[in-house]
Amino acid sequence: MTDGEAGLLPIGGAALASDPRVLAAARAIGARNGVDYTNDAAVSGLLAERRDVAHKALHRPLAYLSGLLMAAAVVWGVVALQVPSLDRRTALAAGPVLIVAIAMYVQVRKGWKRELTHPALAGYRELLGVAMAHGLPLAHVPPWLEGRPDYDASANGPGKRKGATPIPSYPNVDTPAAPAPTPTPTAYAPVPVPPKPPAVAEYERIADTGGWHDEAGCLLIIAGAVGAGWAWSETEPIGYGALALIPLAIIVWLAGRNQGGEKARLRAEATEYVRAIAAAQAAGAQVPELSPQLQKLLHGTYAP
Repeated sequence: MTDGEAGLLPIGGAALASDPRVLAAARAIGARNGVDYTNDAAVSGLLAERRDVAHKALHRPLAYLSGLLMAAAVVWGVVALQVPSLDRRTALAAGPVLIVAIAMYVQVRKGWKRELTHPALAGYRELLGVAMAHGLPLAHVPPWLEGRPDYDASANGPGKRKGATPIPSYPNVDTPAAPAPTPTPTAYAPVPVPPKPPAVAEYERIADTGGWHDEAGCLLIIAGAVGAGWAWSETEPIGYGALALIPLAIIVWLAGRNQGGEKARLRAEATEYVRAIAAAQAAGAQVPELSPQLQKLLHGTYAP
């Protein structure tokens, strides 16, 4: 579910407004960077734009060229050392190519990090750090925002795996916020968060399980075939007992298929739940932090 992370922001304007201190910080940081961080539509547009720019910076042609040159340099050096007819000094010629490739890759990384440190993004990460210090939960943190790999979808917030541009960590603020003023017609109205259906809780429980049935089935087939082959070549009838592993492999495959079907059904339920959470946030609800399994689903880590 990539769809711009299904429209779910790390934290919505309603949550920011719930603590006057965080709201004041949001306005101050926003004024410094020319962004209204309390406007969910503006923040969504900012994240979508900067994510696209950062992706293009990391995957520009120079990145692929540097990868090709690195591979060519390595192959060149190995071949030059392994082929007797070639002078060993030929392998040294791969050195300059490798140095050029590394320099190109460094330039790509610098450009990518420059886009991630854009003032508007840096200000947003600063605001997220302030919100967390005041006890406001983040629904999720997109890996790209912290310069983490896309597959690293559940390392959410300070104290966990660090990327190139992590969310800053500030000391926790223990004093409670002053009572908020009485809401006006233009203020955020309380909106309930959708309850988590039992199917979503079950998805969270089994999302990280399984995935071994295909490999186990193949190993059982191979073991059965090897045992039968040994029995035939050595005229040892007892070896034919290994053929019993083949039906077992079929059973394992069927179990994996059933588990995959159930997981797909629950995944659809979880996807709808995340969309409901995003809709509630857009309507002004203060949404909780998603579980690691739902974060991976949101960021597209789990395959359909």
